[in-house]
Amino acid sequence: MVNEDKGQPQGLPLRMIRYNPAIHHRRSIRLKGYDYSQAGLYFITIGVQNRECLFGEILKGELFLNEAGQMVVSQWSALPERFKNIVLHEFVVMPNHFHAILEIETVGATLVVASSAKNWRPFNGKLWQRNYWEHIIRNEQSYQTISNYIVNNPLNWETDQLHHS
Repeated sequence: MVNEDKGQPQGLPLRMIRYNPAIHHRRSIRLKGYDYSQAGLYFITIGVQNRECLFGEILKGELFLNEAGQMVVSQWSALPERFKNIVLHEFVVMPNHFHAILEIETVGATLVVASSAKNWRPFNGKLWQRNYWEHIIRNEQSYQTISNYIVNNPLNWETDQLHHS
């Protein structure tokens, strides 16, 4: 039975419902025609749901990560142990988002999920926003520009489009 108000089967938690393109209408952010299985460099940005500052704060341009922010750093840093075909480049955990450059060398890996969350500030159900932003890095100039942006992101927090007062 379908709940007409919600568009989902009654009695089933939302996380158990499979994606249905007829009703969910999610637009792909991927570049049409690009082969994402090939090796390459990618700039990614992932935002915290509702732009909540859950990972720490920036004071006078200096980043202070709390335990949750340190866990994001720890989990990101451990990715090459779980995926042997990736190389991590510059990254920064901001109070409410994450920027990184990820290099994929080859395809095919298995995922091992670990959790070490403790004493997190409460948040409303979802940690990350549903979508993310990615950019394919195609040349050295693009890499340098993005790398500098990541490294300097804490200094530019007050003018960052993801910052909110």
